[in-house]
Amino acid sequence: MIKTNTNRLLLDLIKYPIITDKTTKAIEDNQYCFAVERKANKIDIKEAIEYIFNVRVKKVNTTNTPVKKRRVGKFIGKKANHKKAIIKLHDKYTINLFPEN
Repeated sequence: MIKTNTNRLLLDLIKYPIITDKTTKAIEDNQYCFAVERKANKIDIKEAIEYIFNVRVKKVNTTNTPVKKRRVGKFIGKKANHKKAIIKLHDKYTINLFPEN
């Protein structure tokens, strides 16, 4: 029962992969970037990636993205931000972010 709840938390931890020119180039070095929950730590991120993609993680680097202000008319608000996790995998593992149809 607890195991199922833990797995659900791990799935909710990872939001989406970050796909830019820089991160696409980093995929050649077996590094992947993901947006994760702000309160997630490196150990939780490592467990989540290993559970979701069935790979072995070698290293996890994280960075908090700065808050960006957005204006709509006279209202000023904050854009939702996330923590960026850069995941380095062991050499024999890969994650297929671009599935072929």
